[in-house]
Amino acid sequence: MTKPDTDMLEALFQDARATPPAMPDGLMDRIMADAVAQQPKAKSGGWRAIWQTIGGAPAFGGLVTATAVGFWIGVAPPSNLPDIATQIITGTEYASFDDTSLPDFSAFGWDIEEG
Repeated sequence: MTKPDTDMLEALFQDARATPPAMPDGLMDRIMADAVAQQPKAKSGGWRAIWQTIGGAPAFGGLVTATAVGFWIGVAPPSNLPDIATQIITGTEYASFDDTSLPDFSAFGWDIEEG
């Protein structure tokens, strides 16, 4: 695309911006009425309203699963994660970093690139 083509396009864009299209009368009112009609009807209070707000049985099942997994990881963490539950109960900090706790990157060939 050359410079005159770009200038001509820019002039067309400026003309389009100067005269935006007009929305027909009542269009926005019809759009908003349709949007309100598509919304689910809210029930007043109680456990059913909470149940529907959560998303029903599938969402509740996901919440229960995530809670159980989070509790399990907190109580019995995998070996490469710090044991936070023990730290909270005993008040101790996680073991300090020493040479054995740092990962060995030599298997990836990074030591060869150094020199």
